[in-house]
Amino acid sequence: MSNKTRGLNAGSKLVKTRKKYRWSQHSYVVRALDMKAHSDPLEGAWQARGIVLEKVQFEAKQPNSAMRRCVKVQLVKNGKQITAFCPGDGASKLIDEHDEVVIECIGGRMGRSKGDIPGVRWKVTKVNDQSLDALLHGKIEKARK
Repeated sequence: MSNKTRGLNAGSKLVKTRKKYRWSQHSYVVRALDMKAHSDPLEGAWQARGIVLEKVQFEAKQPNSAMRRCVKVQLVKNGKQITAFCPGDGASKLIDEHDEVVIECIGGRMGRSKGDIPGVRWKVTKVNDQSLDALLHGKIEKARK
């Protein structure tokens, strides 16, 4: 038999205890205190513009031994520095230092990194207001700024 209150006027007590014990659930605490917006450099947005500071390479997690091409980006909106992945074969050759890029979430679990790239949560989608995918497939040429 449970210790739950029953009866006609038990609703307020049940609501009160439910509110109390919801704070033991991690997903509720994160949502109630708006923790994602505090820790997210994009501040809740799904895309952001930034300036490329340098090109870097990360070694993939075991069992892979590939070097993943990434870029360090400084966001225009708040000046925070993040690392973004350059998807596609030869994409890092199309991105130079001081280029303006648009980044978006890479789509990992719970907003975290995806695949074998440790600590990289974002990917480059546009370079100088031109689609990186179109540049890779040769549909357009890179604009000079």
